[in-house]
Amino acid sequence: MFKKEDKEKNNPFKNENFEPETTEEKEAVENTEDKPQEENKEPENNETEKLQAELDSLNNKYLRLAADFDNFRKRQMQERESLLKYGAEDTLKKIITVLDTFERAKKSIADMTECEKIKESYDVGIKQLYDTLDKIGLKKIEAKGEEFDPNLHEAVMQTPTNDYPANTVIDELQTGYKLFDKVLRPVFVNVATEGETPAQENKEEQ
Repeated sequence: MFKKEDKEKNNPFKNENFEPETTEEKEAVENTEDKPQEENKEPENNETEKLQAELDSLNNKYLRLAADFDNFRKRQMQERESLLKYGAEDTLKKIITVLDTFERAKKSIADMTECEKIKESYDVGIKQLYDTLDKIGLKKIEAKGEEFDPNLHEAVMQTPTNDYPANTVIDELQTGYKLFDKVLRPVFVNVATEGETPAQENKEEQ
């Protein structure tokens, strides 16, 4: 390879007596001079990386904000649905006490044949009341003859017996109610437990 000195020595435009006269000659002289080195690109690269990092950070913040807003929207919808579904809960709890009165009255006149017309009027009235409450979601919890369920029933009595399987509800002591699938009040029940076996009975008699 030629050294820089050789290159300059062989350059016809480096002749001390040479004076460029035309534009082409001036450009030729300028092109023969050593070009300055390219500027360092590192600062430009650092700036690009910085801008990219800021963009990524803003994008992550946007995604988190969008996710938070979506969760908030879903919670609002659930709360609204719950309000529409269970908004009458407190009112129905008060009506339950009225139903208790109807139930007790029905039992008290059940054997009074001279009050047949009263019983008929009562039956019509309470049927209308129950039908109305059923339309807005209030339903009786059926318990008698069912297996004891702590989610629906509250055992206030236990009776040893062989007439029913153990853990069976043999009597309803107070009616329970649900609002759709939510228990407003469990049924107060009497639950069967295992009765004595014949061998145990004979032993006690002896």
